[in-house]
Amino acid sequence: MNRNLDLSIATWRKSSYSDGGANNCVEVADGYRGAVPVRDSKVPAGRALVFGTASWSAFVDGIKHGNGAHTFG
Repeated sequence: MNRNLDLSIATWRKSSYSDGGANNCVEVADGYRGAVPVRDSKVPAGRALVFGTASWSAFVDGIKHGNGAHTFG
């Protein structure tokens, strides 16, 4: 996976798993082969985390099935 992605041109979208609350503002950028950039929409100039597509898919699948969705703190 290319870890030197140009995120200055990214088109960010709010995750469908963010409920719109003040503390749930996750955005993802599509269109990066093999990678999924993720950021906190409350801090758009902050650093983004970049996950491999397999890791991101496993995370989303876990959220869909209720596995660990409430373990972050």
